[in-house]
Amino acid sequence: MGRATVLVVDDEGKIRDVVCSYLEHEGYAVLQADSGQRAMESVARARPDLVVLDLMLPDLSGEEVARSLRSVSDVPIIVLSAKAGAEDRVAALRSGADDYVVKPFSPRELVARVEAVLRRTNGGSSTKILAFGGGLLEIDQDQRVVSVDGKPVELTRSEFDLLVALALAPGRVYSRYELITRVQGYDYDGYERTVDAHVKNLRRKLGDDPRDPRFIATVTGVGYRLTAMPDG
Repeated sequence: MGRATVLVVDDEGKIRDVVCSYLEHEGYAVLQADSGQRAMESVARARPDLVVLDLMLPDLSGEEVARSLRSVSDVPIIVLSAKAGAEDRVAALRSGADDYVVKPFSPRELVARVEAVLRRTNGGSSTKILAFGGGLLEIDQDQRVVSVDGKPVELTRSEFDLLVALALAPGRVYSRYELITRVQGYDYDGYERTVDAHVKNLRRKLGDDPRDPRFIATVTGVGYRLTAMPDG
């Protein structure tokens, strides 16, 4: 498979340069755009595999760009924005974004998010089985089967989807709201703390001790993250 192409859309040249440098170091081909109109032209012309999109552009808002792109393309979109409010995240996700990164940001984390979104959207056979801790934890996304120490673990649909969400970006901290929307959908009316019940059951089934977690760690006041390191 050829290397993936990422379009970086931001009107700040220094940010584009940093993001592009890190992506290129990881083997990605990189395109740049400094406005919403140029971004849409670039997507139509070059058909990138993923777009990193700022929300505050000089001509169009990032939400407008995301909606326009989504109407003609299923290209994955990661928003990179200084807007940190929950309502901003929700608006961007509902506009068609696949993930959201807040400035100031870690370039390494952004690259990891790019990798995770591409894994999730490309569906390559080599990425359908996620393995962690030297095979200690394995997740078969196609068969929806999870095993710990080689032994299958029976999970509900919500528990499986929650575990996959964490596993696609190991180390990333997910808020309860992000997790419940990924598991139940954006229109789910349940209380965000429902996630706590799912995590409690998931830990019990995985044999995970919350005081000394092998897999899922609690980040106080925020949410949860997968602590296990991916194989390979």
